[in-house]
Amino acid sequence: QVQLVKSGGGLVQAGESLTLSCAASGSISSINAMGWYRQAPGKQRELVATITSDFRTNYADSVAGRFTISRDNAKNTVYLQMNNLKPEDTAVYYCNADVFENYVGRRVYWGQGTQVTVSS
Repeated sequence: QVQLVKSGGGLVQAGESLTLSCAASGSISSINAMGWYRQAPGKQRELVATITSDFRTNYADSVAGRFTISRDNAKNTVYLQMNNLKPEDTAVYYCNADVFENYVGRRVYWGQGTQVTVSS
C-alpha cells in the first residue's frame, strides 16, 4: 500500500504565493514521475505540472512561468510553488505518483484533493 499525503492549500489573494507538498510513503522501491493536477467546479481535471525522477519538468501553458514543480527524492516528496496566483487558479489540487511498489510493480497513485482558493 502506498499513500500520498498532501499539505498546504488554503485561501489567498490574487498575486500572492502558496506552496503545496505531497509525500509518498509505504512499500516504495522508487518513483518515476510525480505530478500535480487540478479540477475546478464544473470543469474536467487538468494537468498542472509533472516532474520525472531525473528532474525533467513540463507545465500547462496556463501556469508556465508562475508555478514551479520540484521534488526531493530522498523524501519521496513533490512540491508545487505557486506564485502570482490568479482567481482562475482556484481549484482542488491533486498530486499523483508513478510508483514502483515492492512486490506489486508499477502503479499510479493519487493523493487526496486540496482546495486552493484565490480571491480577487
